[in-house]
Amino acid sequence: MQDVERIYKLWDDALGKRDLEASLALYAEDASIESPLVCHLMKTPEGIVQGRENLRAFITRVFQTNPPQRKRFKKGFFSDGRVLTWEYPRQSPEGHQMELVEVMEIEDGLIRRHRVYWGWYALSVLRDGHHG
Repeated sequence: MQDVERIYKLWDDALGKRDLEASLALYAEDASIESPLVCHLMKTPEGIVQGRENLRAFITRVFQTNPPQRKRFKKGFFSDGRVLTWEYPRQSPEGHQMELVEVMEIEDGLIRRHRVYWGWYALSVLRDGHHG
C-alpha cells in the first residue's frame, strides 16, 4: 500500500503546484492517460495519450489551462494495492468543483495507466469553453 499512498500524495502535490517534472516522475516511461480532456486540448479523435514524452505535452497544456472550477477537494482514496482511485465530488466546502474520478494502475512504484472520468458539471465546463 505504500506505493499507492505515496503516489496519491505526490500527484496531488504536483497538481497543486503545477509542477510538470514532479508529475512526470510518477509515470512509467510507457504510461498512458485517458480522458475527455485529451481530445479537447490535443485536438485528437482519441482521448488517449501514450508515453512519457507525449504526457509531457499534455500535462503542460493541462497546467496552462486549468479553470478555477478545477479544485482539489477530496475525502481520501481507495486501493487494492495495485489500483488507486478517488473522487473529486461536485459539491465541496468552497462550492461546485469539477467532479472527476481518477483511476491509476500502479506497477513497480509508478503510474502505468491513468484514467479520468468526468461528471456532468465537469463536462459543462469543457463544453462551455472554460478549459483552454
